[in-house]
Amino acid sequence: MTKPPRHPPAELAGRQPAAVVSALTVLEEVARAGPGVTAKEISTALGLPPATTYRLVNLLVAEEYLVRLADLRGFALGRKVIELAGAAAREALPPGVPEAVTALRTRVRLAVHLVRYRDGRLRLVDPDPDHPPSAEALLARHLHASAVGKLLLAERRDLLPVALARLTPATITRPDLLDLELAGVRNEQAARQLGELRRDRGCLAFPVRGRAGDLLAGLALSTSPDRVSRLDRAVLRLIGRCVDELADLLTPDPT
Repeated sequence: MTKPPRHPPAELAGRQPAAVVSALTVLEEVARAGPGVTAKEISTALGLPPATTYRLVNLLVAEEYLVRLADLRGFALGRKVIELAGAAAREALPPGVPEAVTALRTRVRLAVHLVRYRDGRLRLVDPDPDHPPSAEALLARHLHASAVGKLLLAERRDLLPVALARLTPATITRPDLLDLELAGVRNEQAARQLGELRRDRGCLAFPVRGRAGDLLAGLALSTSPDRVSRLDRAVLRLIGRCVDELADLLTPDPT
């Protein structure tokens, strides 16, 4: 059955390039400022009238380009922006990588995400389209509260923030406890978070390493905190095989 054509929202209908540019500028400011930025802060940063800013923000939320944060005040990039970014990133992945991740999703029937690490930064390069993860900006801003962030911090202590923000009651905010957590990540070659970034989500992440042991990527499985703690061994074996496959696919050929 053919879907009817989708018309643009009334606010952006017709020839209104200025409105479109303003909406895109709002998206850029949310991406720059990070999760939790408020409409008032956006208005001040961009020099837009408050009424215009609120109208644009509400429109972008309705269209799923922005999302209102439940635990944090303000806004973050929404599902559609994540999907667009993920599609662009997937195009740059080496052949075989998207197929390997998709195959794992089919087998485990849980949310599976792939991140890449470069120059001390993480980037969501293949987020699960059926189970959108937390916004990349949120993960990057609070490395201590995510499993993929802990993989990076275990390698790069220089990236540890001065203050560890509490996002949920389970977030680790004491530096000494985080040090113990990261030591465990290095010993187990796996990182987990149980309701530390969002109360309702847990995550288990495994490092994908190059031939020299360098951290190339992280393969993360996300579900409820309770389920993360009791994953079946068969699922863990499937993840391990996928990690090995990704290591071969992501490691440049020396020749």
